[in-house]
Amino acid sequence: MTHLHKLRLYPVLRWVSSSLSLNFFKSPKYPIYNVHSCYRSFGDVAEVNENNGKSGRRYLTVRKKVEAALLDYLYFSRSLLFADAEHMSKNSPCFVKKLVDKFRYESDVRRSMRRFLNYHPINEFEPFFESIGLGPSEFDALLPRNLMFLSDEVGLLDNYHVLCEYGIDRPHIGKIYREARNVFRYDQGVLQSKLQAFEGAGISKDVVSRAVSFNPTLLSNGMSEEFFELVRKLKCLGFENCWVEQKFEMTTYNWRQISHLLQLFQYLGCNDEDISKLVGRYPGILFDHSGRPALLLIGFVLKFGSSRSDICSIFLRFPQVKIEKFVWNLRRAFELLFEIEMDVVNIGRIIREHFTWIGTCSLKKASWVFFSLGTGRTHMRQIIMANPLELKKWTLGGKIERLPETREMRSRRDKIKFLTSIGFIENSKEIEKPLMVLRGKGDDLRERFDCLVKAGLSECDVAKILIIYPHILNQKIEVLEAKISVVVNDLGYPVSIVRTFPGLLLYTMDRVKLRCAVFRWLIDQNVVPSTLALSTIIGFSESRFINKFVNRHPLGPEVWQEYKQILSI
Repeated sequence: MTHLHKLRLYPVLRWVSSSLSLNFFKSPKYPIYNVHSCYRSFGDVAEVNENNGKSGRRYLTVRKKVEAALLDYLYFSRSLLFADAEHMSKNSPCFVKKLVDKFRYESDVRRSMRRFLNYHPINEFEPFFESIGLGPSEFDALLPRNLMFLSDEVGLLDNYHVLCEYGIDRPHIGKIYREARNVFRYDQGVLQSKLQAFEGAGISKDVVSRAVSFNPTLLSNGMSEEFFELVRKLKCLGFENCWVEQKFEMTTYNWRQISHLLQLFQYLGCNDEDISKLVGRYPGILFDHSGRPALLLIGFVLKFGSSRSDICSIFLRFPQVKIEKFVWNLRRAFELLFEIEMDVVNIGRIIREHFTWIGTCSLKKASWVFFSLGTGRTHMRQIIMANPLELKKWTLGGKIERLPETREMRSRRDKIKFLTSIGFIENSKEIEKPLMVLRGKGDDLRERFDCLVKAGLSECDVAKILIIYPHILNQKIEVLEAKISVVVNDLGYPVSIVRTFPGLLLYTMDRVKLRCAVFRWLIDQNVVPSTLALSTIIGFSESRFINKFVNRHPLGPEVWQEYKQILSI
């Protein structure tokens, strides 16, 4: 009789459920449900396009029969509530598609599927998760082990029904399950009491349903207490319920971080009146990204020497600009000042003294400013130190006028011209060190470079040497020629030794001659091996050279002094 009674009620229940879903679930306040429905509609069109003509219509017909058969199975065989069974069958397109592909060519789809499901029960969690707004890639990790039926997970359906009856749209419940799964394991009455507690704090039911949909952790143990504490603080600051409710809708927040920011303002010396004025005039300081940009800004100005009272006044005079943009502008200004090698003390002074307008101006990158001005770091640093307001001329969207050429700029241009002529690439990392180290005019550098090439090194070898030892070219031609002559003619080394040990040309030749003479004597005395590299012999400090080599022979110190006298060192 019960079975027959269900059969008689079935058309009526389906009509009532359809009417409810049209009038309630598809409310414009809940955009996610509409997106989900659109997804299914687009899927229909895609299938029709994919299977043109009769084949496409056949596919849609089969899918409707599969949905009906799945509804029959969930409602009659598994005894789920009709509203739950219908929602699962109509809002799990991926799961339904798998069934359609399986029974697509059966003559009686509903009968074949009913017979199949009687002997091959489905994993009910798959269509359930999909119907509450989770995609297959999201719920794969959430599928419980060793469970197939929703009724086997204690508390799941009971708490699910509490959320539905409270007015939370079913497609929103998936986010709650994903981010606060413990909510669905509460004992009977616990979840209902938590929801009622929000209303007890003066928040309307509609706002609670939306706030919970976007902030599922509010229903978790511990997080709701922080939320209530934040609401209490805001009310103590003079904010009405309607203002508080507007901030909590349709956005996800980190309530703990917002509460910490309010406490930090109090620690910095802001009284309740100051905080109320600040938050009322610019709520984004507190609510944009849960107050994270404001926390970054406080840390930023503290590092540059601002006091607690300074920070409070900074926020009270905060300009009408989004705080995350303000922090981004400050960071860009710091990067530019750091890039021109300004010391930290002066960077902090400039940022403190010109804090407001620096935060409202978006500066260009340092590399682009270098290029546009046609100058180097030193000149830019001098310009800003003389007048920090010059930074305003280097903002995004503005045209930077090229500076008149100075002696420093002319020297830099000549160096770049020389370095690019020997293979360096302008504005590359490799060219930066030679530009900073090299001294002299471009023509002088070219003559010194040619001197090394004439000595027997290739241009490529000399260019590679300059990447690491650019200061070799700061020596006069006469000095370079004399050093190469000593190495090749006096010491008997090939000129290629300069390629393997470029630093050799940076030492005085008296040092090189003394070390080589003493070392050869030690080799003749069979005290040291003859295979040691010249870089080892020359590179050691005098005290280490004496301790490591000279003292190995009893007469070593005496020979060392004799050679020093002979070479007049």
